[in-house]
Amino acid sequence: MTDQLVPSKNGFFLKADRITKVYSDGTVALKEATLEIRPHEIVGLLGENGAGKTTLTKILSGLLPPTRGRVVSPKGTVRFASPREALDFGIGMVHQHFALVGTFTAAENVALSHDRPLARIRIAETLRKLEALMEESGLHVPLDVPVEKLAVGEQQRVEILKVLSRDVDLLILDEPTSVLTPLEVDELFALLRRLRDEGKSIILITHKLKEVGSVTDRVVVLRRGEMVGDVKTAEASTEQLARLMVGQALEEEADAVELSTEEIPHKRARDEVERTGEGVLHVENLVVKGNTGEIAVDGVSFDVYGGEIFGIAGVEGNGQSELVESLTGLRVPVSGTATIHGTNILGVDPRKIYRLGVAHIPEDRWELGLVLPFTLAENAILGVHRWEEFRGPLSILRRGKITQHVRRLMDRFDIQATGPNAPAKSLSGGNQQKLIVGRELAKDPAIIVASQPTRGLDIGAAHYIRQTLLEMRDAGRAILLVSADLDEVLAHADRVGIMYEGRFMEVCSPDRLDRERVGMLMGGATKAKREAE
Repeated sequence: MTDQLVPSKNGFFLKADRITKVYSDGTVALKEATLEIRPHEIVGLLGENGAGKTTLTKILSGLLPPTRGRVVSPKGTVRFASPREALDFGIGMVHQHFALVGTFTAAENVALSHDRPLARIRIAETLRKLEALMEESGLHVPLDVPVEKLAVGEQQRVEILKVLSRDVDLLILDEPTSVLTPLEVDELFALLRRLRDEGKSIILITHKLKEVGSVTDRVVVLRRGEMVGDVKTAEASTEQLARLMVGQALEEEADAVELSTEEIPHKRARDEVERTGEGVLHVENLVVKGNTGEIAVDGVSFDVYGGEIFGIAGVEGNGQSELVESLTGLRVPVSGTATIHGTNILGVDPRKIYRLGVAHIPEDRWELGLVLPFTLAENAILGVHRWEEFRGPLSILRRGKITQHVRRLMDRFDIQATGPNAPAKSLSGGNQQKLIVGRELAKDPAIIVASQPTRGLDIGAAHYIRQTLLEMRDAGRAILLVSADLDEVLAHADRVGIMYEGRFMEVCSPDRLDRERVGMLMGGATKAKREAE
């Protein structure tokens, strides 16, 4: 076993030195990122989705190798072949998605993490150590209850106890508060402060500006894979952090997102949209629970009118997914109303909702968008297989018509595949997304619910889909656009709702928003809080 890391004389504990990470599909997740980690310090790692935060910490914790660059300790360059080796060095990471065996107790889950054969696991010994650790850390959980019966906050405590039981010197937490109640967040932050005072190093990955201000000593900001800021928290204002996180004015980012003024023909339409009465989609006081029973959508109200794109911006995990699922029949809400042309859609079978003229581009292409073993042809007619065009006598499908339809989609959306009979699982992620978008937009719907429609697409395909949405908007369609790409929402929506913790912080025209203000709203900074600061 390799000795654990120790701080260097100048306080340097571990360093990511000019790290670049390029994934197999060509995505550049990190560009020569450098991060120095010191003991007695909580570092906040801030940035939008896709900025490279998780990639960097996965490299530090042994889950990923860098493409270029190195991880340096006071003893020289270190290379981790696995998370186990990183743990042996004293580096532990608590991931956003838990890795627990549901039927095992907390004690059994912790014991399993200690690299012992099952026959040698001594639960009684583990229980004694855990009880002492819980008393020391303040993380109390029932040790003899299957973790699947524990609350989400308790499950996260088990994950943290797993790492702390290895006596790590560097604790990395990826979005730890996304599943916690406010009280649990306070308890977690109190623990982090105690660990810092004991000499531990902590990296806290977050999107939330208020968390950065309340618990960190230093803030490092990533944007598009590059380090754009490294400042002491006490010397950084909310405005500065928001500006670093989301960049400058949208026009200055035009080259990066391949947008131009010619690509944004919605300026004229913004002033022409009539917004009186109920829209094509009318939502009022909608309350929706998440998977863990917490309130994910908290009393949201809005309308989407024909001839407009209503965009929803915000960091993922603030209720956007649950909102879309409730409007497309995939999740039953707690209360509220939602109608399309006056017809109720809450708790209604998705097939009935689609018959009202709804097209749905889901954010999860594998779980909700495609049946991967099916062919392109079979996936291309999901939800529309009763179209007269594709149905012959005795409801027998017209294979020739279907093949023609699929080939048109392949040509129009540049879907790269061997042919209509290729299985969907053989396509790249980007081509799978193009197939879903093509299928839904080909329905000529009255309203389009588009959740992350350009995720995973190359620049050309993303541009084409955005243009298609704009053309459908100009043809009188109502479009609800949910995207983690802030540039996409600001450039193409006629109105924007900034969503945070299940509520709209503000709803207005993008013309009234600058990127700094949007960044603050996305981080939960209200007008009252900004004035108080």
